[in-house]
Amino acid sequence: MSLGDVRRSRRVCTLAAGWAREPGASIPRLSQGQVYAGKAAYQLLGHAQATPDVLQIHHRQVVAQQLQAPGTYLLVEDTTELSWPEAAERRAGLGPVGPGKATSQGVLLHSLVAAAWPAQDPNPTAKRPALPLLGLLDQQYHVRQPVPEAEKAHPNGGSRPRQGRVRESALWTQSLRAVGSPPPGARWVVVADRGADIYEHLQQCQAQGLGFVVQAAQNRALVAGAAKTPAGRLFASARAQPSAGTFVLALRGRPRQPAREVVLQVSFTLALALRAPQRPGGATGKGEPVPVGLVRVWEERGPDAAGPGLEWLLLSDQPVTDFAQALTCARQYASRWLIEDFHKALKTGLGAEKLQLQTAHRLFAAVALLSVVALALVDLREKSRLEPDAPPNPPA
Repeated sequence: MSLGDVRRSRRVCTLAAGWAREPGASIPRLSQGQVYAGKAAYQLLGHAQATPDVLQIHHRQVVAQQLQAPGTYLLVEDTTELSWPEAAERRAGLGPVGPGKATSQGVLLHSLVAAAWPAQDPNPTAKRPALPLLGLLDQQYHVRQPVPEAEKAHPNGGSRPRQGRVRESALWTQSLRAVGSPPPGARWVVVADRGADIYEHLQQCQAQGLGFVVQAAQNRALVAGAAKTPAGRLFASARAQPSAGTFVLALRGRPRQPAREVVLQVSFTLALALRAPQRPGGATGKGEPVPVGLVRVWEERGPDAAGPGLEWLLLSDQPVTDFAQALTCARQYASRWLIEDFHKALKTGLGAEKLQLQTAHRLFAAVALLSVVALALVDLREKSRLEPDAPPNPPA
């Protein structure tokens, strides 16, 4: 860890271990009344070299090494908002987030989490396989920038260059570039929700030899053959297929919706090709099509049911030719909830949004350490599901 002093590296370990013992504790509480310890912690988090990448470098290296072993691994990717209430003055280095963007302040946190996928599902009837978490492969902190007046005034809106501002959609592709390509004998599958249904993101997966299971958000046009002949639309093709089988999924409770178990239908469509969208300097269809397999997962509901049922339209990098392959895609996508559990542990369990630090640099450094602790907590739960009869680990 390049922090310039071995004492800073030790302080990193001390802080992380303290938050693991007392999730949500403030820095003064972790310091146990020792003024020097508190000052040292604040100085560490404010140090110019204490960036998230530096603080997590050893953790990420260990994760990357584990991914070199033969097998299948899920790379679960998602973005969440972290927001902090305004103090007397706005905290330096933060940007607008949330519905009240004019007054709120925070950052978009984009994380890529690795987990091992079992070679043989030990219990195919389980709601979701328990997965050993490996850890974080990449994490990005994106601060939104105000839209320049010249861009606001442009009559064609988004067709004008974005005045140097980075598109938030680029976070997905940047994460993939950071992890590279799998070695022979290993399959890395990117698992992500609708936010990842981006043409460049799917292309980047192909370029790096990565698999993907991504929920479709766009009703993309399909093409066929070298001539790129129009072949209909994605959603209609998915919904035209009959059910090939069912599986049971436990849905967690959400606002105005209690937790429940549902029986889900599964269908699949043979290999398709997604037409390239229009991009600056390139007309619609000019780019190369993206070949995909397509799996539909849906809840059948009667005509008297209140509201629509669950439906996933999943894009896969591989052709899907039978129910077993379709079910694997569905269960891998269901494992995406691991990253939602990580976000919950980070925000609720460890209180990342309650940090009182007054600059973005200190906040991001603290969140980088808390992220590693949050993943360790989620991993403990997964291990308890894998080995329910194993004795608990002795306290550190």
